[in-house]
Amino acid sequence: MEEVSVLKIRIKFSKHGAMKFIGHLDMMRFFQKVLRRAEIDIAFTEGFSPHMVMSFALPLGVGMTSDSEYVDIEIKTPVSSQEALRRLNAVMVEGVHVTSFRRIEEGKASKAMSLVAAADFTVAFREGCEPPQGWQASWEAFLAQEQIIVCKKTKKREKEEDIRPMIYRGECRDGKICMQLAAGSAANLKPELVLQAFAGFIGWEMPEFALLVNRDELYADTGEEEHTFVPLENLGEDIEE
Repeated sequence: MEEVSVLKIRIKFSKHGAMKFIGHLDMMRFFQKVLRRAEIDIAFTEGFSPHMVMSFALPLGVGMTSDSEYVDIEIKTPVSSQEALRRLNAVMVEGVHVTSFRRIEEGKASKAMSLVAAADFTVAFREGCEPPQGWQASWEAFLAQEQIIVCKKTKKREKEEDIRPMIYRGECRDGKICMQLAAGSAANLKPELVLQAFAGFIGWEMPEFALLVNRDELYADTGEEEHTFVPLENLGEDIEE
């Protein structure tokens, strides 16, 4: 039997509104339906229980919004990026919007799940849940520390860890905190943990559900000796008509 050639595709989409309460497994099922409705000729695995060839870059926590969700698929029939975007967004629900549909080559750039090395976040505070006045200056002092020791809980035990090396960048903009943090399988730092450490630093009891977190971008690290972060979509190219 002649082997059917496939194209590896990286899809980027945003997730806002009520869809932020949809968990990872439900998002996977949702995308399976969307791809069928959009008539994207996606490839399936072989065997007794075939399923769509699909993998998400880094699951998003429930309650977070995002402008940088990535899912990798394989398709059997070529379709231009412009046409794919039109089809997919025509069958999307409110709150999810596909922004990129790019072909990726075999090799280091072909698996988004294993590529993720960093993420950008914007953290806002709910009205009435803001830190004490003058907290912006305290944030600079917080990041100026050589070490930021936190207690991380695992299933078996608690351990102290220095998270400062995992905070690549952090600044205040218009009452919000913008951070670039380590992400992925090698090291993964949640913005909530950074803010909890900051709250302890300034002696502030942060209210529950005080944070509104948006993931702005996911990056691969293409550097060898120093970090060189590149957005995952930049590792692919648009498919022309």
